[in-house]
Amino acid sequence: MNSKFQMKVEDKKMNQFQMFRVAAAAPEVVVGDPFANADAIRKKALEAEKQGAAVVLFPELCLTGYTAADLFGQKLLLDGAEKALDAICRFSAEHAIALVVGLPVRAGGALYNCGVFVSGGEILGAVPKCFLPNSREFYEKRWFQSGLQASEDHVRLCGRDVPFGTRLLFRAKAMPDALIGIEVCEDLWAPVPPSTGLALDGATVILNLSASDALIGKHAYREDLVRQQSARLNAAYVYASCGMGESTTDVVFDADLAVAEKGKLLAQSEPFSEDEPLLVCDIDIESLIHDRMTQTSFGDTMSTAPACRVIDFNAQDADNWIRPVDPAPFVPADEKARVAHCEEIFNIQTMGLVTRLKKIGTPPMIVGISGGLDSTLALLVCAAACDRLHISRKQIHAVTMPGFGTTDRTYDNAVALIEGLGATFHEIGIAEAVKAHFADIGHDIHVHDVTYENAQARERTQILMDLANRFGGIVVGTGDLSELALGWATYNGDHMSMYGVNGGIPKTLVRYVVRTIAGMAAYADIKAVLTDVLDTPVSPELLPPEEDGTISQQTEDIVGPYELHDFFLFHMIRNGFSPQKIFAMARVAFDGLYDDKTIKHWLVIFMRRFFAQQFKRSCLPDGPKVGSVALSPRGDWRMPSDASASLWVAEAEKIIVK
Repeated sequence: MNSKFQMKVEDKKMNQFQMFRVAAAAPEVVVGDPFANADAIRKKALEAEKQGAAVVLFPELCLTGYTAADLFGQKLLLDGAEKALDAICRFSAEHAIALVVGLPVRAGGALYNCGVFVSGGEILGAVPKCFLPNSREFYEKRWFQSGLQASEDHVRLCGRDVPFGTRLLFRAKAMPDALIGIEVCEDLWAPVPPSTGLALDGATVILNLSASDALIGKHAYREDLVRQQSARLNAAYVYASCGMGESTTDVVFDADLAVAEKGKLLAQSEPFSEDEPLLVCDIDIESLIHDRMTQTSFGDTMSTAPACRVIDFNAQDADNWIRPVDPAPFVPADEKARVAHCEEIFNIQTMGLVTRLKKIGTPPMIVGISGGLDSTLALLVCAAACDRLHISRKQIHAVTMPGFGTTDRTYDNAVALIEGLGATFHEIGIAEAVKAHFADIGHDIHVHDVTYENAQARERTQILMDLANRFGGIVVGTGDLSELALGWATYNGDHMSMYGVNGGIPKTLVRYVVRTIAGMAAYADIKAVLTDVLDTPVSPELLPPEEDGTISQQTEDIVGPYELHDFFLFHMIRNGFSPQKIFAMARVAFDGLYDDKTIKHWLVIFMRRFFAQQFKRSCLPDGPKVGSVALSPRGDWRMPSDASASLWVAEAEKIIVK
């Protein structure tokens, strides 16, 4: 899929969606030559500006070089750095991008290692480093004072009185939630980084100017620090460390640039790049604010936040979307991570069922097997639970219930699965019972309407429930998260069970969990059957087959593509996004696969169905949560069954498509 998508003329710019573009750069420095360094900084800033960045971050002490050592005591170098900063300030007056650069700043008879924020021809603030490393290869206390010891709240820079201190925040006027805090290198490594207090006072983007030398294993450690701090703060963390040009007398620097958001690394430069690296990345401010509002521990600690001064700046607004959008947000893209993810899900399902069975006396399990994906996964979970409990798989009463729409393919697969796993096999046809029921209620069997379909689903559930009574067991439900979101289940039919093992797994992920299990050595005997199940179209098989015996009723032709619905579900529930933003993201994620009209059509359907079908979720059976999106009315999602969908549907319907 194309990860870059030029938005249409009728669309507003990125501010509408609270997407804030940042850049990080590591130009080659000349130690001791602030003017050459200023030229290199301006060059990189121009590149970032052309790519729509609102702010560009540079490394620690980039105007002088971090390794200037005792030259920091030379007035000539300090004066030169200030003059170079003034040149950058004049440059910013003619350009839309803000710059954050590093230089030594004199204040109150002391020298501070600062990150300085420049925008619109003004120096908006200077933030001193708090924690100075002074061991092993680091010796910063020889030259600098900690910002924690500074008493001044302003400093004289380039003939201007500039706000100074560790508690400064910089706010984009057009996007007030894009609030930037600054910390410097070692500050991140401290037990309580300054960024913690800045985030608690509202900072959503943390910029770190750094000069971290390259050591074995350190690159990965830095990455972990950046990711973890972004996760802990529900923030974006932008990191820029110096590289080429710094002195290699004792250490080497690798120009490490990284951008992380809520624990996920969005972009990172290659270490030891021969080029002067530049990262440009979109930060989703709205998702950060959403998580802060919904995470109670974040709110509980806000009272401990230091009071910060907020300084406004003008930020350019990008008019194109460069942030990659994953079309399958529930499914890890990396194969190794995906397999591990699916194995963990299978373990969660299995242990959930094992625990439930142990608590109620290890009764038999009753499960309906259609030969489709969901029931296949449920049967596999039952088998694994038996193995964990060291009981015979014969305690699984697996029931295939052929009806009017059952095909030979799904029937044969159902039988092969049951026999291959060693469960107790039951075949109970439903056709005659449903015909009798149609006669009782006066329904014409030739009318293939919702009554025709749902009567079959309820008959199957009645059989399972009655068998559970007969054998003293429990019915294990097979419905998945996507079906629950859309209400694609018959109320008091396949919607009901005593324990639902698939209720936390979206349809797009069910497929990968089954595929992962098919690759396990323990299930090698049924791998061929599992593979055929994976290749079978998703269908409830409630309508008669085609003349050639193939499935006539394919779910996605009726309710829409599950990959779209799972995408809508994830971003509505996990991030709280509006239909317009979800649509804009879907255009990026599915560019070349679905056109705008198709995406809008199914988005409207999703919104209508999601609200209308809440009554089914309100009486959802117990089942394990496996991911960050869940719809249990007792846990994650509490919504009135009669809530109005009008706001969401109206916004979706307003979307302009060609």
